[in-house]
Amino acid sequence: MEYFEISGGTRLKGTVKVSGAKNAALPILAATILCEGETVLRNVPDLQDVRQMITLLGRLGVTCERLADGALRLRVEDEMNCHADYELVSKMRASVCVMGPLLAKRKRSQVSLPGGCAIGDRPINLHVQGMRGLGADFELVNGDILLKAKKLKGSELFLGGPFGSTVTGTANVMMAAVLAEGRTVIESAACEPEVVDLAEFLNKCGAQILGYGTPRITIDGVASLQGVEHTVIPDRIETGTFIIAAAITNGELSVEQGRLEHLIAVVDRLRQMGLNIERYEKGIVVSSARRLEPIELTTQPYPGFPTDLQAQVMALLCLADGNSVVTEKIFPDRFMHVAELNRMGAHIRKEGPTVIVEGVKKLIGAPVMASDLRASAALVLAGLIAKGHTTVHRAYHIDRGYERIEEKLASVGADIRRVDK
Repeated sequence: MEYFEISGGTRLKGTVKVSGAKNAALPILAATILCEGETVLRNVPDLQDVRQMITLLGRLGVTCERLADGALRLRVEDEMNCHADYELVSKMRASVCVMGPLLAKRKRSQVSLPGGCAIGDRPINLHVQGMRGLGADFELVNGDILLKAKKLKGSELFLGGPFGSTVTGTANVMMAAVLAEGRTVIESAACEPEVVDLAEFLNKCGAQILGYGTPRITIDGVASLQGVEHTVIPDRIETGTFIIAAAITNGELSVEQGRLEHLIAVVDRLRQMGLNIERYEKGIVVSSARRLEPIELTTQPYPGFPTDLQAQVMALLCLADGNSVVTEKIFPDRFMHVAELNRMGAHIRKEGPTVIVEGVKKLIGAPVMASDLRASAALVLAGLIAKGHTTVHRAYHIDRGYERIEEKLASVGADIRRVDK
């Protein structure tokens, strides 16, 4: 099993390029099930989750070829199979994104209940609720969600949940509704840039979607969609991670392709800590003050502070000059990294969905265990500044969302290497 070895204390400096957004690429890949002809997708990151999605699409009759320039060329060759089985879906939660396209295009969708990171309960009842609102019949068969409909019909749907809007649920229902008869209105829709990117891809293919990027999306169904060329947006979570990497090492990085407009809440909090963050012609440039101010933050649906950067910023807050407060409103159990950071000398206390971070003068290198994708990124960031050597086990977690992160960090001065024991 692979792990990362890190020697801390090196100041990062230089330029690092952000890859395409995993959370945009996965639903867009699933949406190719809807398309006639050939689709070419550019800026798709080469990640474990992307490879899993490509494998799943292959079983569902969609061929995929990686071109010389790195783009993916996809085409639907066989529409017989409508079953996304447990073997693949249990490894990657985003596999559930094939539910909407299969139902809309093939009139039947059988998808195993999804897996993914161990960050707490993430039910998909809103996905099913949306499909039923469009006229699908639903039943649970041997742990699979089975949906059937001879014809989907537009409807007014509400997709708000106890922790806010559902991103994958909005994407799934939107993909189902593009081929439904009549108009669909999604209220309390997710506003994330990844949802916007999916909507723009579908509109290029011939869909008629308005209001994406707002809580009210309107979709007028069409008869068919055609394959197109599309470039996936840069990954805002990877962008935020590199910004924090510069801050935690008191470094200076140019984050190429980073989009400041996708990280307004993050930039607001980090500037309060003392970071200098500005746009430049190719992305974002960031440098850090030597003294980091403590802050309070609460994770929220977009455009609020993203839950996917909570762990990384907590690693940074460990070195702030005072006490910080972090409240998790999206996944209240998403604090598996707290114990591991404390093993490195942090002073963190959890109280329900809130964590109190008492800043310390330094972190100490230690062997730590990654529990999920973003927690593993936080531990790598902590290792960059920790005194001595840090070993981050279960590197496969970080490979789900970061493309060759150790190579990118090493290119700007980090002492990090991947080891296969």
